[in-house]
Parts: sequence; structure tokens; C-alpha cells
Amino acid sequence: MEDYAYILDYLPQGHPERKTFKREPVAYGLGETEFKLLELSPKPGASLMIGEKVYIGKELERRDKIQHVKRRINFFDLTAAAQSELPYIIEEIIKNDEEKFIRFFNEAQAISTRLHMLELIPGLGKKTMWHILEERKKGPFKDFEDLSIRANLHQPEKHLCQRIIQEMEDTSQKYHLFIKH
Repeated sequence: MEDYAYILDYLPQGHPERKTFKREPVAYGLGETEFKLLELSPKPGASLMIGEKVYIGKELERRDKIQHVKRRINFFDLTAAAQSELPYIIEEIIKNDEEKFIRFFNEAQAISTRLHMLELIPGLGKKTMWHILEERKKGPFKDFEDLSIRANLHQPEKHLCQRIIQEMEDTSQKYHLFIKH
């Protein structure tokens, strides 16, 4: 269950493709912990900013800007603006929870005899995967900077972001590292 979401897009006049007599303000958000894409109903008079973190949890009295979560949506239900904002918000979430994502690099395992979890990350081939595994034997990575220096993997948050977006776009993928479907 998501407690917080980041606003990807806010349409105070409602979605332009919906019927005019039923248009209500709508916001599109990204859940902070499970990367769920959500359609949100803002409270009357609430003003939302793109990139803003809002509470959407069960405690209704804490919801100052969001009335309720309308539904979970898929990547292609997002507006073009929300899709273009998505990588920046995902990278921010990754940087804010760096410990969780470094743990992924420290604990990633083989999926089969021919495939390792690290190979599913865009930009990581077998050579980089083996280098990460060798460096990991010397000691766990402390943070992204340590990973970048020791494993020669520049901007690991961008690689992770690409994988998360892949999982959002193609829900039929066999392996999901970050998003539960």
C-alpha cells in the first residue's frame, strides 16, 4: 500500500478527452515505494505542483491535497506530460532511498544458470555484471558513488530508472525487479 505519491501531472480542468459535463480535476501520481501509477482526485481548491510529494495513505485526516485515489493505471493511461516527467521523479525516488537500491546491487542473485538479475538492468552486460560481482566480494557497496568508482558504472540511478520504466511499459515481462503486477 502506497502512503505517498509524487505528482506527475495535474489537470485542474479535468482530462480534455473526457465528457465536458462530467469533467473533474485529476492528477496523475507515482507511488513512492511500489512505483504504482495512480489517478488521483484532488480536494476542491487544492493546488498541486508537478514533482510534489503528497500523502495518499489510509489516514484521511492527513490527506491535505488528495481526496481519494481513483484507480491504478498503466503507463499508457498517463498524459504525455506525465510520461515525460516520469524519469525525473523516479530518479528522485531512487536517490532519496539510495540505501534500498544499493542493497539491490549488493544482494542481486542469479535468476537461472544463464541469467543474472543485474543483466536485466539496461546498460549492464555480462562484463559489467561480473565486475560488480567481483567488487561485491571485496565488500558491500556503500552508496552510488562507491558503486560508480569500484564497478565503473556511471550514474547507476539512471540505469535503474530505465529498468523501472521498462517494467511499467511492458507488464508482460517475465521478470519484475522493482514493480509488482
